[in-house]
Amino acid sequence: MSPAAPSDLALFWAGAIAFSIIVYVVLDGFDLGVGMLFGATRDPELREEMMGSISPFWDGNETWLIVVGASLFAAFPAVYAIFLPAFYFPVLLLLFGLMFRGVAFEFRGRGGPSSLWSAGFWIGSGLVAFVQGAAVGAMILGIPIKDNQYAGGPFEWLRPLPVLCGIGLMFGYGLLGAGWLILKSPTRLRDWAYQRAPFLAGGMAATLFLATIVTLVQAQGVVMRLTERPWAALFALAGALSLFGALRGVKSRRDGQPFAFTILFFLSAFGFLAAAFWPFMIPYSVTVASAAAPESSLSFLFWGAGLVALPVVLIYSVVVHAVFWGKLRIQGH
Repeated sequence: MSPAAPSDLALFWAGAIAFSIIVYVVLDGFDLGVGMLFGATRDPELREEMMGSISPFWDGNETWLIVVGASLFAAFPAVYAIFLPAFYFPVLLLLFGLMFRGVAFEFRGRGGPSSLWSAGFWIGSGLVAFVQGAAVGAMILGIPIKDNQYAGGPFEWLRPLPVLCGIGLMFGYGLLGAGWLILKSPTRLRDWAYQRAPFLAGGMAATLFLATIVTLVQAQGVVMRLTERPWAALFALAGALSLFGALRGVKSRRDGQPFAFTILFFLSAFGFLAAAFWPFMIPYSVTVASAAAPESSLSFLFWGAGLVALPVVLIYSVVVHAVFWGKLRIQGH
């Protein structure tokens, strides 16, 4: 028996959440990547330029995570009610990482123990990246549900596949961050980022290869759905070509290519996951239609948040990135 078809409003909000997730992954992904790369050097000049490259953007980028959480809570409360118990510890670690990272960003260099805030910045960035990837891995395996409630243990998300996905996303965000530094820096930081990009790309490819093997063995839900949808392999092919394009951009020293092709890689990965999960919001038991709030609630949300809040956040993001586009202006360059 095929699942019930979602309403137009449910489809709108599923699309809005999907759009917000991918925008968040790209925008906050590069500044989380820069945060992790911050811990890979002790050179104060490089560190200061890294901070300057994301200073106008990082807090606005995180707004999209709030959009995702608020939209999910309002439009799909059943998903929210299952997701939180399943990921209590990851969500707490995520919030801890974001708070520690934000505090470290503001307090570093304003008195107090600078080494503490510097460590908080890169550790918080890595922690956020890891738990996001681990959550994706846990979703791929499937979340145990009984009577519309989470039926697993508190550490269900720490199995081998989620751990591999967490490490893979750390490498992926690191590559995105390196691409951002290459794009923005006119100084030796650009060369520093160029040197580290191949290692980050190789680490991401290796962990994804291992994760794919584990998925084929353990995640029968994904395997079954991808067997039904062989066209999903096009997303995997696009991802591989995007990674190759990023490495070609690094080799040819074309500053815009590593960042652009890494974004394409993440878009391809998102498309692949969408093909594997649809129409489920909680694989492989809760669909978009079954999880949606009543039509009256979705309609009320549409006329408020859908037509006002979402466009405002989008316009803000576009304007900020347009205003601060181009290479950093460094004194003497």
